[in-house]
Amino acid sequence: MNYKQMEIVKSRKGFIAALDQSGGSTPKALALYGIPESQYGNKDEMFDLVHKMRTRIITSSAFNSDKILGAILFEQTMDRKIEGKYSADYLYDIKGVVPFLKVDKGLEEEADGVQLMKPITDLEDTLRRAKERNIFGTKMRSVIKKANAKGIKAIVDQQFDIGKKIIAAGLVPIIEPEVDIKSPEKARCEEILKSEIKRRVSALEPGEFIMLKLSIPTESNLYKELLSLPNILRIVALSGGYSREEANTKLAENSGIIASFSRALAEGLNAKQSDAEFNAMLSDSIDSIYDASVS
Repeated sequence: MNYKQMEIVKSRKGFIAALDQSGGSTPKALALYGIPESQYGNKDEMFDLVHKMRTRIITSSAFNSDKILGAILFEQTMDRKIEGKYSADYLYDIKGVVPFLKVDKGLEEEADGVQLMKPITDLEDTLRRAKERNIFGTKMRSVIKKANAKGIKAIVDQQFDIGKKIIAAGLVPIIEPEVDIKSPEKARCEEILKSEIKRRVSALEPGEFIMLKLSIPTESNLYKELLSLPNILRIVALSGGYSREEANTKLAENSGIIASFSRALAEGLNAKQSDAEFNAMLSDSIDSIYDASVS
């Protein structure tokens, strides 16, 4: 583990940029950026375009360690280069931003009110390559839709069981059991989730560190007591479909939790913008998310 990076993640003010759109979410991300599906003919062209989008964000003068602690990358991004350096090396060596990697392979169909992660059959190889590419930590997402205690327990157990393997490989897992913001049982889901997280965190050994990425809770500061648990380096929040303004407002009501926004971070950016327009829009976005994260 890189302990210098761990101290940045644990203690520095700022937020984590989520730049990890995968194959399923990339077309929507590109469309919001002003690139419709008609402008690419296959997946290779699609991934080339989204890498250009991510490169433009990361190389922007607005994107730096003054307000950004870390960035979550898609696996293809990890294996690509930015200005001659592998993406993770560019992030840390040039920008001072700690690199993370999305490792999940998407979601299973809903059962017991949740969507578990699909099997990560190449996890060991992915973690080996992540270390070779100087990745600090990982991220994996599953989704809770209903207040089903059995399903939520299964979600948390799957996340922590895989998280233990990631810890053993020398990386820090971001555990992301997202609660669907549209769930009519959202508040109850969050209460059950909090209890299950406490159960699994209590079983971690000293020196086994995790991060949590959670939906902004219905009850402000619901997760605040988790921040005092020594095994939890940081709790970050996903925007979950909220607009940037709404996500920032809700996040600011939760002391100690910082942002890890994707769509909300890129909101308003467009491929047709001049560099000056693009940088100004990104700077405004970063400033507002930072302010919400440190409030």
